[in-house]
Amino acid sequence: MDDAGLVSFFMEIAALHPAEEVTFLCIGTDRSTGDALGPLTGSKLVEHGFRHVIGTLPSPCDADNLVARVAEIPSGHIVVAVDACLGPPIALGYYFVSSEPLLPAQSVGANLPAVGHYSLAAVVDMNGPKPYRTLQTTPLHRVMVMAEHIAIAAAKGFGLQ
Repeated sequence: MDDAGLVSFFMEIAALHPAEEVTFLCIGTDRSTGDALGPLTGSKLVEHGFRHVIGTLPSPCDADNLVARVAEIPSGHIVVAVDACLGPPIALGYYFVSSEPLLPAQSVGANLPAVGHYSLAAVVDMNGPKPYRTLQTTPLHRVMVMAEHIAIAAAKGFGLQ
């Protein structure tokens, strides 16, 4: 899905769930450029006026603290999980969205619990034989632009912009 499709994805969620009942769970770390998509997106969502965001640059939600951070989600909230992923060359810069949970860190072979009612995986780079290295060397500009596009699409979809 491209940037325009993201607005529709968020509009569909907003039609069923008001922003006050939605928590964005933005997964990743600022210690790897490719994996920084989550906390960059989380920080941008906060800037756009979303109140329930877990995983920002000052307070990331990563593999080490995912379970504890999930416990912070308000009871009854709908969760939109956001994470970076690696994919085929043709998908670079695009997004995979679903009305199903996200399996974080699959690109690097981690075994983490599925999270979210909805999921958004941003293809920040191409999959290859060394996924950790790929994420570490992903161009930061691409990740920053994608994070901004996600936040703008969410703000438009939920009527905050």
